Amino acid sequence: MTARIGVVTFPGSLDDRDTQRAIRLAGAEPVALWHKDKNLHQVDAVVLCGGFSYGDYLRAGAIARFSPVMEPLLEQARAGLPVLGICNGFQILTEAHLLPGTMLRNDHLHFICRDQKLRVENAETAWTTDYSAGQEIHIPLKNNDGQYVADAYTLDKLEAEGRVAFRYLDFNPNGSQRDIAGVTNEAGNVVGLMPHPEHAVESLIGTGRTDGLPFFTSILKKLVNA
Repeated sequence: MTARIGVVTFPGSLDDRDTQRAIRLAGAEPVALWHKDKNLHQVDAVVLCGGFSYGDYLRAGAIARFSPVMEPLLEQARAGLPVLGICNGFQILTEAHLLPGTMLRNDHLHFICRDQKLRVENAETAWTTDYSAGQEIHIPLKNNDGQYVADAYTLDKLEAEGRVAFRYLDFNPNGSQRDIAGVTNEAGNVVGLMPHPEHAVESLIGTGRTDGLPFFTSILKKLVNA
């Protein structure tokens, strides 16, 4: 049976089609979910994609967090449903308190778009098992509100529990504390990151690498072996 992975589209989402394509390339079935859906249509996992949901008014992700689709997503994520938040999706997950910390405007106050080098810190989440801990990868990055911040206690707790999933290497593009590019929840089923793995799944586009594809093959293997 083919794994079904939902991709939520909010008003202002930009990367839903790219994410669906990445899921299809990995061998799973993408399922389009609309922000007004009040159920998840029995999908096996969910991706909150990048973009500028609701124009990033108030704060990035602050309005999307209250969309009808988020009610079943919150309930099922807390029960173990795998959820990946990419860029704006990461912002939404922090606003919904599925992941700790918050996202602020880039410290240089400019939108940034570049290929970004990352180090995989945690290769044991539902979305990262096809990587190796310490592996260096290149993933496209594009954001305006990408500065990850949290209080010292939370940062120390994330470090101690191995919940920093990815770190920026060579260059911190947005001022994120401790070079954090992505984090995971305690159970490892919810992961958020600012760079865009869906833009690095084919060698002819993006970075010219396929470093982002393991996100989607990881979750497929997790679901098949569950």
